[in-house]
Amino acid sequence: MEYKHLLDRAKQEKKANRKFLQRIKKQKDLDQVFHEKHEEVFREIDCLACANCCKTTSPIFKETDIKRIAKNLRVKPQAFIDEYLKLDDENDYVLQSSPCTFLNDDNTCFIYDYRPQACREYPHTDRKKMHQILNLTLENTTVCPAVSEIVDRIKN
Repeated sequence: MEYKHLLDRAKQEKKANRKFLQRIKKQKDLDQVFHEKHEEVFREIDCLACANCCKTTSPIFKETDIKRIAKNLRVKPQAFIDEYLKLDDENDYVLQSSPCTFLNDDNTCFIYDYRPQACREYPHTDRKKMHQILNLTLENTTVCPAVSEIVDRIKN
């Protein structure tokens, strides 16, 4: 992976990043800071050159996601669940295996137009109320090179 060095850095700096994110949690313009760095970094990083999120983690599939995907695949929701999903420890539907079943060889997504909401929103660095998801952001620094770079740029 072209961006492996960003993930390696995030793993090495995870403890420092945790402290940093805790320190900025109450910063008034936190959303704005993250959104600006999100835009900046995603002008430089190509998700299709990486796809580490699709290769290593699973989104949560909500009921609306399951119905929408099943409809587009022309199968019944239960058949989709049976073939592709399992319940995790928190009773959420996730993929049975990784990499994602719907990841094509060129890192594009077979179900991109009707993908789960969690995939649409990933890596969550452009959402409102960032202070609520800083623990998730910390974890995502070790999955998504863009998140690693966003946090690093905010730190510096």
